[in-house]
Amino acid sequence: MSDQNDTAIVCNSHGPYRIMGDNIIIKDMAGNQFGLAGRTVISLCRCGHSQNKPFCDGSHARVGFQSEVEARELPPPAPKL
Repeated sequence: MSDQNDTAIVCNSHGPYRIMGDNIIIKDMAGNQFGLAGRTVISLCRCGHSQNKPFCDGSHARVGFQSEVEARELPPPAPKL
């Protein structure tokens, strides 16, 4: 069960990751935050062809990106030593 304030990530088959939430924060490797201009929905590239990475620009459709996504259970994380 999810709360209306939760951030949701939808993995679209043959397309991007779509993130929906009231307070989305995305940072680069140096910790700098991307300016999202108040967006509450964004799409992140999954195909690797976007000219606006990490954001989707629709290139997946042009290049015929294919990747089926189906929810599944992950195994428990390995213990940290």
